[in-house]
Amino acid sequence: MCRWLAYSGSPVLLEELLYKPANSLVTQSRHSRLGAETTNGDGFGVGWYADAATPGLFLSTEPAWNDRNLRELSAQVSAGRVFAHVRASTGTAVQQTNCHPFRHGRWLWMHNGLITDFNLVRRDLAMTVDPSLYHEIEGSTDSEILFHLALTFGLETDPLAAVARAVGCVEAAGRDHGLVYPIQMTVATTDGETTWAFRYSSRGRSRSLFHSNDITTLREQYPDNPMLHSLSADTRLVVSEPLGDLHGAWREVPESACLVVTGGAGELRPFTPLR
Repeated sequence: MCRWLAYSGSPVLLEELLYKPANSLVTQSRHSRLGAETTNGDGFGVGWYADAATPGLFLSTEPAWNDRNLRELSAQVSAGRVFAHVRASTGTAVQQTNCHPFRHGRWLWMHNGLITDFNLVRRDLAMTVDPSLYHEIEGSTDSEILFHLALTFGLETDPLAAVARAVGCVEAAGRDHGLVYPIQMTVATTDGETTWAFRYSSRGRSRSLFHSNDITTLREQYPDNPMLHSLSADTRLVVSEPLGDLHGAWREVPESACLVVTGGAGELRPFTPLR
């Protein structure tokens, strides 16, 4: 399916996240270790927060490993909050409007997984989207529909409840069409201040998701590691799969959970779809 990362902390060059780690996101675009597919070459996207009112976006249908512009951009742009995604299509077209992250105002959204038999439920779900938001849907993916369902249900005021209602809506629509396991997802969303990361599937066998351990603890474990001392204490990463093999650096996000990252704090909360 896809691989993604969500970074927050001290400003870093994008290349430090996308290229330099041993199992960087660009490496995962060709050689994913834990994904449903080894190759994620159906486009990519990067979103970052700078001084503008809305986050920047760079989207491309090129494979991430083959895009010279991404290499150039990554060596020049630094940010303290970054969303990045490499795509493996589950059936929709390879086009820029289908690349993640998706954006609405200050919000970014990205997804790994699928809505099962999306063509069966697409109309039902699209008709549930608030009419004031419907015109913003530019692509054809289930991920973008899921984002606009969450916006419809109040993402900007209560993200956990809004995503729970959006997933509940998808499951209800799927089961109305006889689907046993309507959704599979890891999702990340942010308003530029807080990141919410969700791991859930109707079957209870969700795609992989990890978060970084406390940097202060890792500094104590690895006092001679210069990378750990160059990052601020509030640095956090949420990733589809670990970016390296440093022992103790990563923890798996449990099934049916939401990780809320604010500053240097990460709080795990249970996640249950709502109707």
